[in-house]
Amino acid sequence: MARGVRPAASALAVLAGAGAAAFAYGSLVERRAYTLREVSAPVLPAGAQPIRVLHLSDLHMAPWQRDKQEWIRSLARLKPDLIVETGDVLGHARGLEGVRAAYDGFRGVPGVFVHGSNDYFGPQAKNPLKYFLGPSKKRTSTAPRLDTAALTAYFRELGWTDLDNRAAGLEIRGTHLEFFGVDDPHIRFDRVEAIPGALDELREDDPFSDDNTWPDEGPSAQRQAVTIGVTHSPYRRILDAFVTYGASMIFAGHTHGGQVCVPGFGALVTNCDIPRAQVKGLSIWRHAFRSAYLNVSAGLGTSIFAPVRFACRPEATLVTLTAAP
Repeated sequence: MARGVRPAASALAVLAGAGAAAFAYGSLVERRAYTLREVSAPVLPAGAQPIRVLHLSDLHMAPWQRDKQEWIRSLARLKPDLIVETGDVLGHARGLEGVRAAYDGFRGVPGVFVHGSNDYFGPQAKNPLKYFLGPSKKRTSTAPRLDTAALTAYFRELGWTDLDNRAAGLEIRGTHLEFFGVDDPHIRFDRVEAIPGALDELREDDPFSDDNTWPDEGPSAQRQAVTIGVTHSPYRRILDAFVTYGASMIFAGHTHGGQVCVPGFGALVTNCDIPRAQVKGLSIWRHAFRSAYLNVSAGLGTSIFAPVRFACRPEATLVTLTAAP
């Protein structure tokens, strides 16, 4: 019996050592291995100029995270045409200090944004194993409230447009883009049923729909627009609705790409009901005989109470929108 115990104890010791080494690597190295991913999506009208979109998400920013702030600030060298920010920017009561340091270099670049739950409520210590039981639940009654209004005001100061349960239009490189978005579905702040009305109102007031802007093409001419949906959490009901409402491109975050993944297998959890195969990166979301390109960002941060990533580097994404064939 003693002879059988020793090998088992040795195996457990090896496993414990490997686990400790993996945690150390994920916490000290990979969590700070910031990566730029580049993809393209053919969603623009024929002949349109490419549009470079910098997709940023899930910073979970704390004021002392200087390396993260400097890396994000360095992305201004890419000279994006548009910023899409998909929420969970704050990770600390003083997180806005770090957000300013990271994002000030993007002043003058058009942008759109939605909020995530962590932009409203501060982080709390919790048992990470609960993620395996289903999507996390924010304890809004006990979580500290963050200064969401100050974050929103800062984004507007940058010139970015709030899409929380709203719609808006932008002209980028000669293409008319119409956006709609929702506040965070993870805490049921979304009002997805309001999107059709918001789009109708946008199109009624759209200055580009005026026939006078097309003097050479007659009164029946219509300007071709590209519709883009933006959400923090990519729940199926939201993605399905976005496709139904005409989005050809959707941006989302929230999942952290699984945050702790198994090489060769991928994410263990998604923290929502999206399929694991679409937990990060560019894919196609299909619903009711329609489809849209979907880019889910693995994000750039983690909760300060779970500072580890494994087989899932923190990332920003440069999405180049190109003309469809």
